[in-house]
Amino acid sequence: MTQSLVDCAAAPPVWSTPTEWKYSYAFQPIVDLAGREIFSYEALIRGTVNESAGQTLNRVPPSHLHDFDRQSREAAMELAGKLGLPCCLNLNVLPSSLDDGDGGVRRTVACAERSGLRLEQLILEVTENEIIVDRVGFARIVNRYRRLGIKVAIDDFGAGYSGLNLLADFQPDMIKLDMYLVRGIEWKGPQQSIVRAIAQVCRDLGIEVVAEGVETTGERDWLVGEGVELQQGYLFARPGFECLPPVRFE
Repeated sequence: MTQSLVDCAAAPPVWSTPTEWKYSYAFQPIVDLAGREIFSYEALIRGTVNESAGQTLNRVPPSHLHDFDRQSREAAMELAGKLGLPCCLNLNVLPSSLDDGDGGVRRTVACAERSGLRLEQLILEVTENEIIVDRVGFARIVNRYRRLGIKVAIDDFGAGYSGLNLLADFQPDMIKLDMYLVRGIEWKGPQQSIVRAIAQVCRDLGIEVVAEGVETTGERDWLVGEGVELQQGYLFARPGFECLPPVRFE
């Protein structure tokens, strides 16, 4: 019998070994409003009955997080392949789980091949705070992947302390604006100034900008007016559990 969501939330088990890890994925689209098409789907970790990411990750002992990150990332690729992913795939990663020499690169390539995905479809996402300690070392690690055509994105950009200084040491292929900067931006002057500055720097450096957490037409339209055509949020689609949900463009 499948355990209910209420029971899971009340008494979540602690998974101590890889064979005990139980999880799945939801997928949320990133849309290209200029072309009115789906640019990518972000894979979001979930429990087997759609428990939240927090509930799922809290069951993994800290000593196993890196192994869990590698294994679950491969599972996301395999599920996306089974669903017939037609576009890019954004994968959240821990930077330290990438730092295992050429072995990690080979595993990623092999998993993409098994899943029927091209390497050019893969976008690795890390949060700004996770790479602030060693930007140069992080760039060295991810360049192994970028040489194969895999892209790198900085998630929650603007939520940490490094801000634009980060881009001086490391230029990702993409940044995702933190949703705090997006919320109500059509009527918040300070946020508008910050986003304009970030967008201009990214244009100069050839970095794509994604606005995440877009929930209203006002937010969408202001961002489009500033040239931010890649957007993600409930306005377009909620995450679909084990499916690729359709998009509402209007």
